[in-house]
Amino acid sequence: MNDGYDAGYGDGGPYELVGYDEYGRPVYRQTDGRQTQQQYDPYGQQGGQTQQGYGYDPYATGGHQQPAYDPYGNGGGYGYDPYATGGHQQPAHDPYGQGAHPDGTGQQPRVTEQTAYIPEQHGHAPERTAHIPRQAGPADDARDDGDGSAPEYRTEQFAFVEEPDDGSEDVIDWLKFTENRTERREEARRRARSRIIALTVVFALVVAGGVGYLWYAGKLPGLSASDADTGTTTAAGAQKRDVLVVHLHDTENGGTSTALLVDNATTEQGTTVLLPNSLALTAEDGTTTTLAKSVEDDGSEGTRTALDTVLGTDIEGTWRLDTPFLLTLVDLVGNIEVDTDADVPDPNARKGEAPLVRKGKGQTLSGKMAVAYATHRGPGEAQDAQLERFGQVLHGVLRKMTSDPDAATVTVQTLGQIIEPPLTDADLGAFLARLSDLAKGGDHRTRLLPVEEDGTLTAEASDSVVKDVLGGTAKSPDRDAAVTVSVRNATGDKDDTEKARVVLLNGGFTFLEGGTAGSAEATSEVVYADPAEKENAAEVAKTLGLSADAVTKGKISGNARVAVVLGQDYDPGS
Repeated sequence: MNDGYDAGYGDGGPYELVGYDEYGRPVYRQTDGRQTQQQYDPYGQQGGQTQQGYGYDPYATGGHQQPAYDPYGNGGGYGYDPYATGGHQQPAHDPYGQGAHPDGTGQQPRVTEQTAYIPEQHGHAPERTAHIPRQAGPADDARDDGDGSAPEYRTEQFAFVEEPDDGSEDVIDWLKFTENRTERREEARRRARSRIIALTVVFALVVAGGVGYLWYAGKLPGLSASDADTGTTTAAGAQKRDVLVVHLHDTENGGTSTALLVDNATTEQGTTVLLPNSLALTAEDGTTTTLAKSVEDDGSEGTRTALDTVLGTDIEGTWRLDTPFLLTLVDLVGNIEVDTDADVPDPNARKGEAPLVRKGKGQTLSGKMAVAYATHRGPGEAQDAQLERFGQVLHGVLRKMTSDPDAATVTVQTLGQIIEPPLTDADLGAFLARLSDLAKGGDHRTRLLPVEEDGTLTAEASDSVVKDVLGGTAKSPDRDAAVTVSVRNATGDKDDTEKARVVLLNGGFTFLEGGTAGSAEATSEVVYADPAEKENAAEVAKTLGLSADAVTKGKISGNARVAVVLGQDYDPGS
């Protein structure tokens, strides 16, 4: 319930709302009992007629005498003192100085009246505001006790208006939006983390699988089969290999070229190992010989046994490939592609004609061209250069060969050559088909077996080729077993030294460089110091194509057992 008016405010007559104080509380004042209703004209103008009561004229226009509007409820030009500073009556502030006073002083006439203030009710909801009706009625007169005390009001005279709070819905919607957006961000972060974890797991599995494959295949750096101390890969000797030896016989110019074809089923790698003719072997009689001499003297079976002994391998068969059969094979597979490293002349061409094989990449070779390139050895070139050309031709044949074992067998049979036992046409065809499949997939390579000048194997050969590729152990013959021959060139042609070296190595001798003479000599000499070496000196002279009269006893410097001085009578082609 509202508290009653202060008894000091008037006689209890009707009240009207005149404004709000600085705290937002309504301010009322007592009206004249003779006035039943006051009209509110915001501009104080009604057809030039004077308004009854007190209108609100913000600009005080029209010349009518009206009380100035006081935002704090100072009715009648007298302000309400919210701080109760002595209750003095103060003139109202006229912001435009246009108070319509009859005497022209600009002051509003004082009206002796009291302003009622209804204190704020305690305990009611802040969103409900009490409003007192503006118009007075008969019921208001009845409430006056006549004793001048403040009138009493009943609750039904107050209208409580529920002020809708539209902002609350907006706040709720904003909170929901913020919450949803936060949840979406968290969900996006969770999905991102899940994807990162999944990708990390997949990447780890791929890396582990790749490392495992390399480990299984023996291709992992530092963990290859040659790394004997690790013990983490399949040992080179335990890998399954099929090995064949191929001898290319040059039926026109003489000489042979030898290679090993290796099919490693464990690592799925194919390799062609080129064997220099100077490779030192142990002959059937226990003496030291060379690969070229072994092929010529001991044949396929004896050479295969000697190679097994030196390399520690298990060669399953020998494929003798004469140059006419190589020509036919290349034509059967439909020519080959080779990156040639030299121009090869046609042996039957006239002087000045174009070469049979031109130097360049991706050269297409027919059977005749392939044979000429595989057997070509330029002036002053070592035998290794010719051997590498032979390896290129073999690689080109394997790439063009069919990968079907039955079709490859038919190709071998079409050659018409006799296959030496225990190798058969079907075995050779199936073997070549497997190597062809590896060559087409890029898993075939060619390696040259490095040897010393005396034909023995080097440490590099033992590690990189003999052990890794062949899975064997090098067992070169004793160096002292071969007769060491020192050669001094006095022919006037520097190439004769290399030619003599090749001939001696192929003959089973150990070659030592003796230098070049300052001037040419007419005749050649073969000198021995120990009478026990006379027979070896005669054999050296025979190997070089020199007469028996060239053999003589004399002094020998160095570690050689026989010394040779090549004169102008030396013929490398003899």
